[in-house]
Amino acid sequence: MEDRSLLQNIRRPPKLSTPVLIISKLIVTALPIAQVSIGAIYLHDCPKQPYIPIYLLVSGVFALVLGLLSCLPCTQEPEDGTQTPLSSLCTAWNSLVSLFLFCWFIAGNVWIYSIYQPNYNGNDYCNKTLYLFAFWTTTLVYILLGIVFLGGCCMLFCLCLCGRSGNVDDV
Repeated sequence: MEDRSLLQNIRRPPKLSTPVLIISKLIVTALPIAQVSIGAIYLHDCPKQPYIPIYLLVSGVFALVLGLLSCLPCTQEPEDGTQTPLSSLCTAWNSLVSLFLFCWFIAGNVWIYSIYQPNYNGNDYCNKTLYLFAFWTTTLVYILLGIVFLGGCCMLFCLCLCGRSGNVDDV
């Protein structure tokens, strides 16, 4: 009986066509563009928590930069698996920007959820459009993470079942 790991059963995903990549990049950049726009429009419209529009602006700008950097040829891995100094620099830069975005996301969570259900009128207010956009985009990240986690667990479960049934056939 041959000893195989589950990872050997996973195939490399197929490469996507150029139009599919372009359309997916445009869809992924729509949210950061909306974040920059709403953050800039309502920059001074949340005295209750003035960091929320700044959070949207910075998140949107850095997500756009990360998206643009991923289009550069230096970020593409060569077919032979080697890495040039330029591609190593791009990988390090993308890692730093991703780490910053993760930390900034945590800070944004604190700012957004700490004033949950703010007063939308009066002296100590937060603009309703600004707050609800920030709240739901942040909550959307958690929803998507939950879906990815659930899908990963289901995939792992299926791989375990397929691995067990494959071993029975080999005996």
